Amino acid sequence: MLEIGKFNQLEVRRLSQIGAYLGSDLGEILLPNKYLAPGVHPGDVVSVFVYLDSEDRLVATTQVPKAQVGDFAVLEVKQISKVGAFLDWGLEKDLLVPFGEQPRPMQKGERHLVRVYLDRSERIAASAKIAKFLEPRTTALTSGQEVELIIYDFTELGAKVIIDGRYSGLLFKSDLFGRPAVGEKLKGYVTKVREDGKVDVSLRKTGLQETDRAKDVLLAALRDAGGFLPVGDKTPPQEIAELLQISKKSFKKVLGNLYKDGMVDITEDGVKLRS
Repeated sequence: MLEIGKFNQLEVRRLSQIGAYLGSDLGEILLPNKYLAPGVHPGDVVSVFVYLDSEDRLVATTQVPKAQVGDFAVLEVKQISKVGAFLDWGLEKDLLVPFGEQPRPMQKGERHLVRVYLDRSERIAASAKIAKFLEPRTTALTSGQEVELIIYDFTELGAKVIIDGRYSGLLFKSDLFGRPAVGEKLKGYVTKVREDGKVDVSLRKTGLQETDRAKDVLLAALRDAGGFLPVGDKTPPQEIAELLQISKKSFKKVLGNLYKDGMVDITEDGVKLRS
């Protein structure tokens, strides 16, 4: 079955002066000459992206868009029109974000995180209203599971995230190191799936896994700094987070362990790696 807004493997049915006509369950689709590789013959199968042109006709291209239907992507606004904002997504025909799909009016030159979707007329469009595409309830996620995160908004509690391109989650402020940008992709871990369907995530592994990671991070930082770091028990949590990308709690725990193992010395000025 043909998938509009995605790549399809289609057979070349016939060649003409303007390009190749490809077979599909929705009829023949033109692949213009400028996208046609030399030596293609009827019967060959080609990989093409299928969408609707400016006259709402199905057309194929070998160009690779920055996002397909179902994807989330950060795209730049090229122009504003009477019907909405048009985004640059790597194809000749720009991607429309209708005004109704903009939480706030977009401006030319801005970059926005959007979800690419098919509207009721099977036209490809984009929406910046991310939350409506996410599922709040799931039994597919388990505590400790590694997941892919995309930042899509911020609240007083922390950052709202897209989990594995499908679910909505919350990354608490205490787990944020610095200020990630909207659209930034991060690796995270599920910490809790609540009864109301909300999912809490962290950038850190739990328990021994996090302790082991923090140990490796601190030792590597000490070696890179020539064996000394000006951090200690009185260092603000934000400074530790910015320097090491670990929490102060993890830092103190692993520092104590390294000291007991005779691997570091704790001085008034910081931490010194023993030779």
